[in-house]
Amino acid sequence: MIILNTNAIMQVAATAGKIILENGGETYRVEETIIRICNAYGLLNCESFVTPTGIMISAVDSSGDISSLVKRITKRTVNLEKISMVNDLSRNIKAKNLTVSFVDEELNRICKLDRYSTRVTLLGGALVAGFFTLLFGGSFRDFLVSFATGIIIKVFSTLLSSIEINEFFINALGGAIASVLALLSVNFGLADNVDKIVIGSIMLLVPGLAITNAIRDTIAGDLVAGLSRGAEAFLIAVAIAVGSGTTLTLWFSYFGGI
Repeated sequence: MIILNTNAIMQVAATAGKIILENGGETYRVEETIIRICNAYGLLNCESFVTPTGIMISAVDSSGDISSLVKRITKRTVNLEKISMVNDLSRNIKAKNLTVSFVDEELNRICKLDRYSTRVTLLGGALVAGFFTLLFGGSFRDFLVSFATGIIIKVFSTLLSSIEINEFFINALGGAIASVLALLSVNFGLADNVDKIVIGSIMLLVPGLAITNAIRDTIAGDLVAGLSRGAEAFLIAVAIAVGSGTTLTLWFSYFGGI
């Protein structure tokens, strides 16, 4: 195979890794994808080191020159569809002889794909909160309150994320909103169980994917990534506890309970 521009190949590989990492992919998956792309285009001795906040790549071309690249990761979200599309694209490079320019265009297209519409996102959040409340033993009236709470939490989370507010504050505010609405609804006789509503509503904020990836990375031997993701999940949990706990404490201190 004719070796193409080494820098272009590494840029494409780094972009693919960045998309996977930014959208909730595991560290080992990012490293495998990067190495797969570099090897598909004929680069030798390709190595990649990935953490939740950065990607480092080095490779040797046909003339023996060593090239390296570092890409910073500043945001993280969850979009498993993009991860799947990048995985499929990287596997088809060698099978279908895809050019570097074509892969680069496809990666840019994947990167710019819109997420679900606002209506679908709000409906999903509402259903998750409502049905988790039922799962934990809440009544139908609790379900309705959690349904509305899920929508409100999603609206605030989306708005604050769009202006790049700190994730700790967003999760703390989400926990506070869940507690306030649960307390008010039960106090005015609109629902039955504060605890069921709060638990169901904050399930929207619980860092399940971060915890899962932390465990998988640690088991796979990526200790830095595993500990980093574990710390991230812990801080998110602390933020939720701070928001909901502070609200409940103030309520019981000033109003003496339900």
